[in-house]
Amino acid sequence: MKVTQSEIVISAVKPEQYPDTGLPEVALAGRSNVGKSSFINKMINRKNLARTSQKPGKTQTLNFYIINEVMYFVDVPGYGFAKVSKSEREAWGRMIETYITNRETLKAVIQLIDIRHDPTKDDVAMYEWLKHYDIPVIIIATKADKIPKGKWQKHEKAIKEKLNKAPSDPIVVFSSETGYGKDKAWKTIEEFLES
Repeated sequence: MKVTQSEIVISAVKPEQYPDTGLPEVALAGRSNVGKSSFINKMINRKNLARTSQKPGKTQTLNFYIINEVMYFVDVPGYGFAKVSKSEREAWGRMIETYITNRETLKAVIQLIDIRHDPTKDDVAMYEWLKHYDIPVIIIATKADKIPKGKWQKHEKAIKEKLNKAPSDPIVVFSSETGYGKDKAWKTIEEFLES
């Protein structure tokens, strides 16, 4: 997809705030600081539409970004070690669960995993939870520029094994620094939008 237009439409916390355009949506899930905002910015050719932060836990709402007036990226709060209270984390959990399990326009969830490390317990739990609800998952292995290209395959294999990845779920090696994997990621997303 050639992105010519993108903007944030709303930061929502409850269903009545979600856009009601009926356009297809792809949600982005990942551990805090895995590179979700950088991924969004690279995919839509914008420097800072999605705000990046060194501090985990920056995203605390469901952020709806409309792209080319044909689809949405929905950024959900990161899971894992964000320094927030347990009650806040539980509220996020409920908000994410409500969105993912009830949203009819949701076509797939992009789960971002840092290629340098084996998936964490939280990564595995998130993947299993999505599979439990029969949600299609696109795995994006981020930060590929941080390890030598010769090791990508080994790390990709570790991610597949650790998640016990379903054969139907694609995995894309990606770098928001270099743009590696961007075309493949768009092609993969478009296949899910059409299904």
